[in-house]
Amino acid sequence: MSSSIRFPSISRAPLFALAETALVFVVFCLHGAWPVPDVNEAHYLAKAIHFWNPDWGAGDFFFDSEDAHHVFCRGFGWLSLWLSPVTLAWVGRLATWWLLAWAWRRLNWAVLGRPWWSIASGAVMLFLVDHFAMAGEWIVGGVEAKGLAYVLVLLGLEAVVRSRWNRAWLCFGGASMIHVLVGGWAAVAAGLAWLLLGHNNRPTLRSMWPGLLGGFVLSLPGLLPAIQLSWGVDSQIVDRANQIYVFLRLEHHLNPAEFEARHVLRFAVLLFLWLAVRWKTPEGHPVWRLHDFVAGAVAIGMTGVVVCYATAGRLDWAAALLRFYWFRLADVALPIGVALGVPVLIEQARITRPRVARSAAAGLILLAGWQVGSSLAEQALGREIRSTHGPEAVRFEDWREACTWIATSGHILQEARFLTPWRCRTFKWYTGRAEVVNWKDIPQDPRSIVEWRRRREIVHGTGSEDPLRRWFDSLAAQGEDRLLELGRRYGANYVLTVSEPRLDLPVEYENDSFVVYRLSDEPVGHPNGE
Repeated sequence: MSSSIRFPSISRAPLFALAETALVFVVFCLHGAWPVPDVNEAHYLAKAIHFWNPDWGAGDFFFDSEDAHHVFCRGFGWLSLWLSPVTLAWVGRLATWWLLAWAWRRLNWAVLGRPWWSIASGAVMLFLVDHFAMAGEWIVGGVEAKGLAYVLVLLGLEAVVRSRWNRAWLCFGGASMIHVLVGGWAAVAAGLAWLLLGHNNRPTLRSMWPGLLGGFVLSLPGLLPAIQLSWGVDSQIVDRANQIYVFLRLEHHLNPAEFEARHVLRFAVLLFLWLAVRWKTPEGHPVWRLHDFVAGAVAIGMTGVVVCYATAGRLDWAAALLRFYWFRLADVALPIGVALGVPVLIEQARITRPRVARSAAAGLILLAGWQVGSSLAEQALGREIRSTHGPEAVRFEDWREACTWIATSGHILQEARFLTPWRCRTFKWYTGRAEVVNWKDIPQDPRSIVEWRRRREIVHGTGSEDPLRRWFDSLAAQGEDRLLELGRRYGANYVLTVSEPRLDLPVEYENDSFVVYRLSDEPVGHPNGE
């Protein structure tokens, strides 16, 4: 029996599909299994927990700001009523990674139609995302809305490759419901791909109207809350919030003028590799529709670059446009295009140039093995929690010990509020207590973004115009009188800070690196600092 007959029947065998999906899942697990909380889990997942359990972190400024991902908070956070934060994170991770593995296998079969390629291509895709991204995007990682949204993006790509456009628009609409920017940009890239197919190779708009309308309706639970964040807000506040968001807090994701040169260079290398793969791919192969989607994603990113430099003299215009993450889709689309495009060329060369095909397949498998082996080695050596900063990173075990004491201490009330180090991000995760402000937890609505900047200046700034003396080295360096005033202003009962210099305040707890000082026994008040 020929392989063209055998492989499709294998692909439909439930046990084979389960086994192949499970192997892709293992690859994703090895890559994503970092200690909890991962990069954004203490941010987005914590907000979802607070949504369902308002007593957890009660009175926290970030938790009380507007929610940008309503579907994620409502649809997933309810599990926190029964699960601890750590268990919730692992349940969410495993569910997301399994769904991503299932969707990735389906996309592989749509493109290649051969067994087992999805395992190697999945590992290669992860390697390329990790090492060639320009703006720091990822697919497999901690629990947040975009991981689930990418499941539907992959299913939408499968539908595009199979030329099932109505299904594709529904998938992209569903992705927008979960994460409006991930799904929205995927829909735009798919629209550009549809245009690139040419008049004779694409379905008519009339034939696609059910999917387009259905996808738009599905997107509304994600789109409307995003629009409402700025609805009715004074334009000056919106402009100021946009500039804070783009040029102060998230410039490494949003502002191409601030991207590291090495990140831009490695992205350019991957772009040229993809162009070569596309050029060598026989026209008419189903993967061409995937390549057209990648071209659409790259076009979106290049448009973002044009926007950046065309609006260089108008910061308000630049910020208003660049805040939409123009570069995130290209960061994942290019790796997907290469990871699936190269196996297509290998399969095409099996007949005409078998020796070259074997060598290329061996190289791809070696790269996949390197990715899996690196993940295994990291697991064996013991991974450390990622993206810690400042004193939290330098003295993490002492930091976690101090937070654990706060969480378990019988006399630290649940509604207590803390002044905490600016660069530390996991305080709420470990303590379940509110804090006044920190670097990671920037809100999404304009008023709260402006307030976040104001708190940063007041709580951690010196008021000096001298850039070398603009920020205090620590809360402890500010002295007793200033901390007591900040406590009164923001209703903070305690300070968690480094152990040196010492302060003449009541000590509740201390270890080698950190001290908890009491500021007030009064009930929490004036949370807005007014």
